Formats: sequence, C-alpha cells, structure tokens
Amino acid sequence: MALEDYIREKREDRDILLMTHIVLGYPSMEDSLKMIEVMVRAGVDVMELQIPFSEPIADGPTILQANQRALEKGVSVQACMDLAQRAAEDFDIPFLIMTYYNILFAYGIGPFAAAMERGNLQGAIIADLPPEEGREYLRAMEEHHLAPVFIFSPKTPYSRMQYIASHSRGFVYCAARKGVTGTQTSFSEDLEDYLKQCRKATPLPLAVGFGVQTRADIQFLKGRADMAVVGTQTLRVMEEKGIDAVGDFIRDLRE
Repeated sequence: MALEDYIREKREDRDILLMTHIVLGYPSMEDSLKMIEVMVRAGVDVMELQIPFSEPIADGPTILQANQRALEKGVSVQACMDLAQRAAEDFDIPFLIMTYYNILFAYGIGPFAAAMERGNLQGAIIADLPPEEGREYLRAMEEHHLAPVFIFSPKTPYSRMQYIASHSRGFVYCAARKGVTGTQTSFSEDLEDYLKQCRKATPLPLAVGFGVQTRADIQFLKGRADMAVVGTQTLRVMEEKGIDAVGDFIRDLRE
C-alpha cells in the first residue's frame, strides 16, 4: 500500500497518527532495534529512522549528540540500511529513512533508492535537499516507487509551499517553527494559522514536528494535522529512564 493511502486509511479510525524518530546506532544497533520494537508495540503508526551524519543541521542538541555518539562507535550507512530492512520485515508499519544529502551522494542516489525498495522502506526525508536541487533523487525515488517527503516551515511563502508539495509524496512534513528540533514550540493561534495555510497548499496528509512533546501538544494538533511527529522527547525519556519507559511515554501520548 502506498504511504499516502496507508495514512488516509489509518486516519479513518484515529483522530491523529503518531510518527516517531530514532537515530540508528544510538546508543547501539541492538538498542535501536529494541527501541523500534517498544515503539511499535506501544502503538506508533509510522517511524523515521535517521542515518547518522556529522553535520545534522536541522537537529537540536539531543539528536546532534546521538548522531555524534553513533558515528564515534563506527556505525556505517550499510549497517543502518540493513537494520532498517530488518525493522520493515519484522513490523507491519511504514518505515522512512531520514538523513542528509551527503549520505545519498556518497552511497549513490540510484543505489540508495534501490536499497530502500529492496528493504521494503516507504520513502525518505532528506532534510537539506530542496526539490530544485533533487532532480536525480526525485527520478530515483519515482523509479523505485518511494515517497520523497519534503518540508514546510512557518516562513515558507504560500507559492513555495505549492511548489514543494508538487514534488512531495506520502505526506508533507510541517516544521512547527523555525530553527532546529527539540526546543519548545508555542502551540498557539500562529501555529493554527500556519497549518491552515499548509492545508490549503496541498491535498497531501500533513505531519507536524519540531517541539511536539506532550499529550496536550498532540491534542492541539487533532483536526489540524494528520500526524504528530515525536523525536527528541523519546530520546530524552530513553536517556533518563531507559528503553522500556519509552513505551509508557508513547502510550501516554496515545490516551
């Protein structure tokens, strides 16, 4: 099933879906697989699996540190792709790759897309790649039936939103504010107006991330977005209380 169709079908039964984010290889590859299992068992609908990169410019301190720790342990792109494939085989939810363009460039864009298709992955979020610079990437993603997910921000002009959305598949990722992941977001009238603009710009489902941390945040997004994205906060819970506590955290967000 195509990613967009999956999201729309799941939304028939739920007010809002939940997507989570982990950095592969942090704290270890074994722990990454356990985190995936715990999150899926707790009711996550979609997961993005980040391949570590040395300069993750969209990520705040918590995820930046996770990238650095994974790289210090020698985590390779191929090991990440292998783990992502295993996750897609073991668990019946869509998995996306999240990373930065240098990773694809070094691996080879065509081979990277082919590896994602072989691994039953659904698509990718390449945080630093705008559509006009991604022609080869877009061709490869289409050839291998994968969803390239692009990003809106609150400062994106409406005409630019329309252009970005025309190249996105599956859903559009709406960053809730400027800046990097993991810091506080104001769930307010300004955010509501921005999401109305996002909804007007595209018929694709909308996922909202950057600062989603609590059940109240997710309640605010119901009726305004199709999917809430929680990343940094799950890492904080894991670091403070352990992997099993992440499942409790996810279930609490779901209630």
